[in-house]
Order: sequence, then C-alpha cells, then structure tokens
Amino acid sequence: MRAIGGLRRWRHNPLRRTTDLVEAWLALAALLLVLVAAPLAGVLAGTAAQGALQQSVREQREARQQVRATVVRAVSAAPLDPDPETASARDAQSRALADWTAPDGTARRGTVPVGLKSPQPGDRFTLWTDRQGRPVARPLDSATATTHAVLAGVGAAALCAGLVEASRRLVLWRMVRRRYARWDQAWSQAGPDWGRTGTGS
Repeated sequence: MRAIGGLRRWRHNPLRRTTDLVEAWLALAALLLVLVAAPLAGVLAGTAAQGALQQSVREQREARQQVRATVVRAVSAAPLDPDPETASARDAQSRALADWTAPDGTARRGTVPVGLKSPQPGDRFTLWTDRQGRPVARPLDSATATTHAVLAGVGAAALCAGLVEASRRLVLWRMVRRRYARWDQAWSQAGPDWGRTGTGS
C-alpha cells in the first residue's frame, strides 16, 4: 500500500517534468513490445523457417537415395583447398576411388568420401546419390531442421527485442540532448548575472 501511495505522490509531484512522464511511458511501451512483439516475431519466424526446412527435408528425401558402393582403392590425400573450414571437414573422412550403381542402373566410378577409417579394396559402404547417380551430401533430417527453425525463431525474437531497445535508447538520447540544449539556452540567459549582488539594479 505504501508503494501505491508513493506512486500517487509521484504522479502529482509538482517537480515532475513532461519529459519524465514521456520517458516512463516510453519505457512501458518498450517493455510491452519486448514481452509481446519479440516472442510473436520469434514464433512467426520459427514457424516460417520450420515450414521451409521441412519442405526441403521432404524434397531431399525424394531426390536423394542411398546406394552401396565398393572401394576400388584408397586415395592418399585430397587436393589442397584454400578454405580451411571446408578442408578440415573434408579431411575428417577418408576418400577412396569407388564403384557404385546409380538408381537408373548405370555403373559409376569416382573419388568420394568414405565413412571408413582405412578403406581397403573391396570394402563396401553406403553412398548418397541423386537420381543420376552423382554423389551428394546426405539429406537434412527432420530433427536438425527443427533445431534450425528454433534457432531462427530465437534469433528473430532477440533481434526484435534489440531493435525495440535500440529505438528506445535513440529516443531517450534525443530527448536528453534537447533537454541539455534548453538548459544551455537558459543558462546563457541567466549565467552572466549569476552570483553578482545587485547586478540588475
């Protein structure tokens, strides 16, 4: 009850400036936007991303197939790649010259990543290919797509909250600059006479 009384006294405080009231309403509006608009933006972005990613999962599952491949010979080293991220991901897997049969029945041969530590001639492994038998990455799975959609939603919510807070701070900064400009103007009018007894007489 004392807090409510304190708020009531603050509300009728004769020292309260209009800018104080504007700042309070601005803070309340920003808080409501962060609590309502940011989660809503996150849900909308996450839902949109989930729909797009799950559609991509379905398309990749239809377009890509697993085939059995046979190692012809191991490939000692991959060619140098200027991108260290791509090179490290590629070098984590062994590579081998392999034979496989494409989904359309044609025989294929090529150097592909092998999920074996030390591939030997005759070893069998699974390989993802497109409909023409070209090696492709494994299709995106549903759980990974959902994780990416959740991250997109969280990112959109955080971005929305950041924009609201940045806008609030920008408005406050402009208000404070305007207040200081008015103080400087008032001081320049009263300043020369400050502290001098009987200056105006």
